[in-house]
Amino acid sequence: MSQNKVKIKKGDTVKVIAGKSRGKTGKVLRVDPKKERVVVERLNMVKRHKRPTQNNPQGTLEREAPINISNVMFYCSRCSDAVRLGIKRTDDRRMRICKQCGAEVD
Repeated sequence: MSQNKVKIKKGDTVKVIAGKSRGKTGKVLRVDPKKERVVVERLNMVKRHKRPTQNNPQGTLEREAPINISNVMFYCSRCSDAVRLGIKRTDDRRMRICKQCGAEVD
């Protein structure tokens, strides 16, 4: 598996374009570039069963599961749509730009 440069970072707002959470937007909590996965806040929720404790008497936890990075796109607030990102280099800086409207993301 070739490891591509991941343009989505922690804290970005993304829109899910495939899967059971399709069409929803959320904030990225974690990015795993080796596995090509992202964890998005309050999306792709799964239940995990653990032994009941005083803090959690039911024993079930609901938490976010990773989504493949190919199933999410960056959400541009200026375009109010899911867009692709490009890289623009100026002097010694690299900045991400929206391919649709040309706005700087960083």
